Amino acid sequence: MRKNTKLTVSAAALGALALGLTACGTASDPAARADSGAKADKSTALVVAASPTPHADILNYVKDNLAKKAGLNLEVKEFTDYVLPNTATESGQVDANFFQHKPYLDDFNKKNNTHIVPVVNVHLEPLGLYSKKVKDLKELKPGQSVAVPNDTTNEGRALKLLADNGLITLKDGAGTGAKLSDIKDSKGLKFKEIEAATLPRALNDVDAAVINGNYAIEADLKPATDALALEKAEGNPYANFLAVKQGNEKDARVQKLAQLLNSPEVKKFIEDKYAGSVVPAFGAVK
Repeated sequence: MRKNTKLTVSAAALGALALGLTACGTASDPAARADSGAKADKSTALVVAASPTPHADILNYVKDNLAKKAGLNLEVKEFTDYVLPNTATESGQVDANFFQHKPYLDDFNKKNNTHIVPVVNVHLEPLGLYSKKVKDLKELKPGQSVAVPNDTTNEGRALKLLADNGLITLKDGAGTGAKLSDIKDSKGLKFKEIEAATLPRALNDVDAAVINGNYAIEADLKPATDALALEKAEGNPYANFLAVKQGNEKDARVQKLAQLLNSPEVKKFIEDKYAGSVVPAFGAVK
């Protein structure tokens, strides 16, 4: 039976969560191991924080089909935001996380003084432009609204997608951190910045929205067929990876999970289950 714990909490609740876990921590839980400085036992569960789809799905496939044979005790905790997985990894409440790409992690570490590092790439979730009101990019006209993610890295990524498809023009030198102020020519489109997780629900209120792959899938959108425009996988810097707090990269359990996540079985699982909406991106993160 799958032992999968789902946590749905707001960033504001982090203090209470940390207090609760610290207060009731024992030598067998991640927080207590971090506090005591004890070296993790190979038989101790590796606790990994993950977004529900596709990250937790992939981890649970590993847990149910590959981990036992490999001698790995894996526990998956689901988080529905982009903040708590990193802060929980930094504090030792979990051992690792799987939900993010490198530009997001670099920005997060810089802003929050955290020390999370990538271990191994697993997959790419192509960012896509979706609409319930138009069927083709050419139907988007001046005055219509487009929603984009409001976090720094995903907003820049969204604006690049729009620029690559001729919907806007960006100022020279605008990179992955591009903001709305970097739009040189909006072609008359109006933009709304919205939290990434709520973008699928915003489709009823805007003419189009740029949505992260995992949130699109959770909303029963099929990126490979429903997106008006979709990121290309080749040369894409936004592969999602397994990550840990710096210093824990060589933990035998982490290394074992990294090998399983890059196995032929996981590659086939991703290809079969997501049919191009999520694609394997195996290889070490630089």
